[in-house]
Order: sequence, then structure tokens, then C-alpha cells
Amino acid sequence: MKFPDLTKFKENLAGFFDLTPDLVPQEEAETVIREGVSFKGTNILILIVAIFIASLGLNTNSTAVIIGAMLISPLMGPIIGIGLAVGIHDFELMKRSFRNLMMAALFSIATSCVYFLISPVNEGHSELLARTSPTIYDVFIGFFGGAAGILAIGSKTKGNVLPGVAIATALMPPLCTVGYGLATWQMKFFFGALFLFFINSVFIACATTIGVKLMHYHIKDFSNPGRARRMRNIVYSIAVLTMIPACYLTYRMYQQSSFTNNCNRFVEQQFNFNGTQVLRSEAVMEGRNKTLTVNLVGRILPQDSLMLALTDILPEYHLEGTRLRIIQGDSPDPGLDVTEATSSMLRDMYQITQSTINTQRETIDSLKTITSTMAHNDTIGATITPELKVLFPEVADIAVTRAIASNVSSGRLDTVNIALVRYTRQMTAPQTAKFREYIEARLSLPNIKIVPTDKI
Repeated sequence: MKFPDLTKFKENLAGFFDLTPDLVPQEEAETVIREGVSFKGTNILILIVAIFIASLGLNTNSTAVIIGAMLISPLMGPIIGIGLAVGIHDFELMKRSFRNLMMAALFSIATSCVYFLISPVNEGHSELLARTSPTIYDVFIGFFGGAAGILAIGSKTKGNVLPGVAIATALMPPLCTVGYGLATWQMKFFFGALFLFFINSVFIACATTIGVKLMHYHIKDFSNPGRARRMRNIVYSIAVLTMIPACYLTYRMYQQSSFTNNCNRFVEQQFNFNGTQVLRSEAVMEGRNKTLTVNLVGRILPQDSLMLALTDILPEYHLEGTRLRIIQGDSPDPGLDVTEATSSMLRDMYQITQSTINTQRETIDSLKTITSTMAHNDTIGATITPELKVLFPEVADIAVTRAIASNVSSGRLDTVNIALVRYTRQMTAPQTAKFREYIEARLSLPNIKIVPTDKI
């Protein structure tokens, strides 16, 4: 059997990853990056405007507005400048990029802080809360976003890469959240968002440095290789140290998610009682303290035996060490704030009751409408009787009603307006047509069917 040439296969495979034909000259790419590093005049004003837009988006919890601010923001420039400087040993560019990044961050935080100080709404929405708990995933987003950014700058085909990188790495919203935390003096927001911005900046710069090396950019300063080596070691050390808390926070997020899922599964499978149902359940994990609170409504169950039986089952759901709280109508858990639990239960019961009342009110209104229509139809004949005596003396009795007709072949239902009429003497065809027009106009009933009858 003849096997394919392995060397040729490797060459063909390597050709797919060959960057050389698509790269712009190093000088051209450097010019673009150096221009983006500068933060003076128009750039700083655009940054301030973008911060205001992002703050408005976070304040109103509008994702579209936040994305627009990220596209406007020029924050990526100094970060990519730092990565380029480390890669080509340009220490002057490094100092200028770092200085401009610090100034841009300070301007952004100050602008956001001023906005939230004067804003009448100071509640933390989901878009704010999402930027206070960075994880290892944010490390990967920053790194791969930076890699895409430097490849786009260094290649001839830009496409939509740079706008996409600006949205994915999300440098602007964390700085706005830092300003929010400072304005409202909530240090959780302040430090969490600041750490997220730091993660994004560090790993965008690291990815840029690695990209510069892979694209074989020429080194600017050959005179001090020891200094360049120390700088690279510092940058990579910062990157590793940044990953440690991010990994820890990711582990904590996984623990919380796993604990919540196990609690939900436990409640769903074990709290099935006739005459009693779960009103709400809450899983809380604070450090090593884990608590599962379950509120029950309906028939009161024996508290002690219930607690004993269910506590023994907790290890089967990987909930060892979890404190179980079961709250029923007259037997709250001693360790629980009774006022808070009662208030919460009453609120939930009120919402359920209110929903039922609203449904019943809609039904009643519908029935009232039907009853009113039927009552109107019952008296409609008497309303026009005096007029009929003058205009159509041939009419002895009249009954106006509405019926539901069913098509035999299709089964389709339709509403039909019918006037049952008993005559003293037969009307002529023109008189009948005029009588129909009168009835339709007088009673506002289109296409009414006049049915002669011997008695009513």
C-alpha cells in the first residue's frame, strides 16, 4: 500500500497558516498603532463622549447603547501600543503608551463618576453587575481579542475585526462601572470592575506581543538585551499573577453554580407532598456556609420528622454540610428572620392571588358584555315598536336576535343577525326591501335576515 507523502502534507498544512503574503510592511502597521496611542485633542473628547454614552447605557441597562459606546471608544490604542513596544523593544513607545493608558483610564473613571453623581437613577442593573465578577473566561476573551486585533492591524484585509474586538473585549463598560462604584461608594463594584479592566488590558497587550513575535517584526533597540528580557519577564509575570485570582473566582463561580443546581434538583425530587407545595426556595453559599431555605404552603407537615428525613438525604445530592431550613405556615425556622420570611411569603401569595383575581375579573367582564348584548337584543324590538306602527303597519310582531350558524361542510362558525316577523298582511317585494333597509339602519345590524313566521 502506498502512503501519501507526509512531508508534502505538512508543507500544504503549513501553507494555510502562512501569514507572509497577507501582511503589510512593519512600518505601516507601526504607524497605525503609534497614531492610536496618542490621547490628545479629538481623541480625548471622543473618549469622554463614549464614556457618557456607555454610562447612559449602563444606567438604563441598554445593551445596544453600551455596544455603540464600545465601538466609539479609542481605548484599544495604548494597550496595543504597550504590546508592540514589548515585542520590538521600543521603550519610549512603552512609556508613552503606558502614560496615555493611565490618563485615558483616569479621564474615563472621572467622567463616569461625575455622571453617576448627578444621575437621578443609581441602581445597579444586570449590565453593571456583570462587570464586577471577572473570571478566567475574561482572560481568554482579552487574549484572543488582542490576538485578533494585532492580526487585523498587521494584515492587508481588515474586515470587521477591529470593531468586533472592541465589542468582545469590552474595555469601556468596566471603567464606567468603576466610576459608578466610586460615585456610590460601593467598593465591590469599584475593585471588581477595575480588576476586569486590568485583566483585559494585560492580556490584550500579551497577545499583541506574541503576535508581533510571530509576524517577525524587527527589534528597534539592540543595545540593551538584558533590559528587554527583564521587561518581558515582568509582563509575563504580571499576566500569570493576574490569572491566579481569575482562576479562583472561576472556581468559586463553578462551586456556586453546582451548589444551586444540586439544591434545585433536591427540592424538585424530594419536596413532593399531597396537599403541600413549594412556594419558593433559595440556595445561599457564603464561603463554607451553605444554606437551603424552602418555603411550603398548604397542609402543615410534621416539622421534626420532615427535617430529620430530608437532612439524611442531602449527601445523596452532594449537599453535605448544607443547613436545611423549612418554613411552613406556623413553624418558621428559629434561625430565620421571621418578619422577612413572612413578608416574602405574603408577597408571593399576594402575587398569586392577584393573578387569579385578574383572570377572574377578565372572565366576569366578558360575561357582562355577553349578558348586556343579550339584554339589549331582548328589548330591541320594543324600542322600535312605535316607529313600526307608523312606518310599517303590516308588522304585527317582531323579535330581533343573534344566532351562531355552523357551515355543515367546513364546520366554520359565523354570527347571523335574525329578525323574526309576523305580518297582519303580506308585504310586497319593494316594501320588504325597504323594511330591511330600515331595520339595518335603525338597529345598526348589517346583513340582517328577515324571517316571516306565523307566531312569535
